[in-house]
Amino acid sequence: MRVRNFGVRTKVTALLVSLVALWGFAAWVTLREGVNLIGATTVDSGAVQPSERLLAELQRERRLAVVALGTGERTPDKLMRDQRARTDVARKELAESATSTSVRFAADAPLTRRIDEALRTADGIVAARKAIDAGRVDRARAADSYNQIVDSLYRMFDSVAALDDKEIARDARTMLAISRASEFLARADALVAGALAKGDFTPSEHAEFVRLSGFSRFSLEQAAAQLPAEDAAAYNAWAKSRVVTQLRALEDRLAEQTDGLPPAVSSTEWRAANEPARASLEKLISDGGDRLVDRAAPGAIGVIARLVLAGGLGLIAVVASIILSITTARDLLAQLKKLRDAAHELSDDRLPGVVERIGRGEEVDLAKEVPDLDFGDDEIGQVGQAFNTVQRTAISVAAEQAELRRSIRDILLSLARRTQGLVHRQLTVLDVMERRETDPEELKELFRLDHLAIRMRRNAENLIVLSGSTPARTWRRSVPMVDVVRGALAEVEDYTRVTLMPMGDVVLVGRAVGDVIHLLAELIENAVSFSPPYTNVQVSGQLVANGYVIEIEDRGLGMKPEDLEANNARIADPPEFRITGAARLGLYVVSQLAKRHEIQVVLKASPYGGTTVVVLLPQELVQLDPTPESQDGGPRERLPRRTTAVATAIRPVTAENVRTLKPARQAPAPEPPAPASAPLLTPVEPEPETPAEPEQKSVTEFTSNGLPLRVPQANLAPALRDETPTQPDYEEDDDERSPEEIRAMMGSLQSGTRLGRSEAAKMLDEQSRGEA
Repeated sequence: MRVRNFGVRTKVTALLVSLVALWGFAAWVTLREGVNLIGATTVDSGAVQPSERLLAELQRERRLAVVALGTGERTPDKLMRDQRARTDVARKELAESATSTSVRFAADAPLTRRIDEALRTADGIVAARKAIDAGRVDRARAADSYNQIVDSLYRMFDSVAALDDKEIARDARTMLAISRASEFLARADALVAGALAKGDFTPSEHAEFVRLSGFSRFSLEQAAAQLPAEDAAAYNAWAKSRVVTQLRALEDRLAEQTDGLPPAVSSTEWRAANEPARASLEKLISDGGDRLVDRAAPGAIGVIARLVLAGGLGLIAVVASIILSITTARDLLAQLKKLRDAAHELSDDRLPGVVERIGRGEEVDLAKEVPDLDFGDDEIGQVGQAFNTVQRTAISVAAEQAELRRSIRDILLSLARRTQGLVHRQLTVLDVMERRETDPEELKELFRLDHLAIRMRRNAENLIVLSGSTPARTWRRSVPMVDVVRGALAEVEDYTRVTLMPMGDVVLVGRAVGDVIHLLAELIENAVSFSPPYTNVQVSGQLVANGYVIEIEDRGLGMKPEDLEANNARIADPPEFRITGAARLGLYVVSQLAKRHEIQVVLKASPYGGTTVVVLLPQELVQLDPTPESQDGGPRERLPRRTTAVATAIRPVTAENVRTLKPARQAPAPEPPAPASAPLLTPVEPEPETPAEPEQKSVTEFTSNGLPLRVPQANLAPALRDETPTQPDYEEDDDERSPEEIRAMMGSLQSGTRLGRSEAAKMLDEQSRGEA
């Protein structure tokens, strides 16, 4: 993942973590020197200094032991016992201090191993003492037992950690070499003291003395050459002192004597020269060590100063950086949050609000709707100023687009109104022509023109719905549901493939008739268009608890589940109409019409493989009784109940297929007398189950819907008037008439039905106005 994908908080946190890590590394580098200094001080006080005391006591005890073996005494005298006690005390102090927690923590692994080795070697002194007291060892082996302990101590000195200052570390190694040379001088002293006590200088002892004295002189001269000026001057003073000169002369005499003879010096001469020379040499080593510590003190002070600077001031700088980073990041995030909230407010509230208000025709003040946001003069402020420009441009473009869409809707509405007016005039002309025409062939062509005009009217009303307006086609009174569905079928091109099932004795209130007809026509047209031409589309309806349900089922290829879900969502929550989204204008029209009357339209899969559309009309739009509902909110006008003759004339409703329905053949019945203002009577389609009534009423009777009962009309085609009454209402034999004759009669039948209903509605309106 790239760094730019991380948030501001993450980047600031990473920066602070890296800063703290850098400070920790610098502090540890400085602290390590301080730790080394503290560790060296701890090791010096806990291991080196106790070892030096033990070293001095071992040198004294070694000389006394060799002298005792030279004299042949088996029982230790008081001087030996006191010396052994002092050695044991020093050994115990070294064991306690060298094994303490602080020394163990300060010492590294090699030093710890050398300390443990020295302590184990020092414990062997007990066995060496017993061997010396029992006389089981000679002077050389006795001296070697002490030499092993001393050598383990010097190996421990070699492993002591030195300071990082190379010069001081070199001087420390030089002083350690002088101390080791002093040890060889002490060994030569013990050897000579044992020989003087015995009174015999064996050849092996003489050779060992020569080796020890020569190595001591060589080591001192080599170390003195590396001493600093002050220490070198002290060494030169020691080397030229009288006692050292006497010691060198005695060493030369002993080295030059012949083997097998007693020592060439006396015990008194040897002690008088050796002890002051060794004491002054030990003082020289001690003073050099003190001067070395004094020279290392500034380095230790520098380490402490660097530790304070890197630790204290560095920590203060890190804390200040953290505080500055947090406050800066907080201010930055606050400004970015303000900018983000302003962007969300623009996209979620202001832009849609401005577009909606402009769509409603309101005047919008862009300067008031888009106030400038103040983000300061820094870099974020410059981004905020750029955002102010962006939002002003966005609001202006949105306003222009909204104005453009409103203009397009106005253009669509204007074109639709003009087209609608022309279609209405065309339908009026066709009605007049159908009333005057008696030729079946001419009636068939007029019916085709009439059907095309009706479909053109629906398309014009689609444009009106898309523009957000309401079509002018309305009804004042309730209409039977079956007539509503038939009106929808009249607006469908391939209506002969639609099977109409029983719809029940239900009426639809007048204010919703036009929109429901339009909605059903769109759905039926869609079902017919997307199903094979050899299949039927079934339309059925029934009352339910929440209103009235109309189901339109086709047997086509159906739709995918995701398409059904998307279309149902689009119908339930219709989006804003866009010119580019013209793929499914029918569903958009359906959603707008359903939203206008709170009608629920749901698409679902059909068990026959096609699609079933469920249209739920709310209870407020349907009525069980035929009483029409007044549109002005007043009491409903109740129509008279059906008479017995009318009830007998109305046959039960059964399923009828518009494609296979045949007009009844019957002889023309005598026309009843009617007043001059009586409208043309509307023919009612015959039902297949019930035979035609043998006799006609002598008075004009009306159905429950306000329409007169069917009587023969003068403008029907001769083929519909000259049939014998013995012929049944529906023909079972298709060979008696040709398809052209059937289509001609069906066209005449539908035209007469529409004309009769129109005249009946006009008559009822005139009667209601006359009564008022």
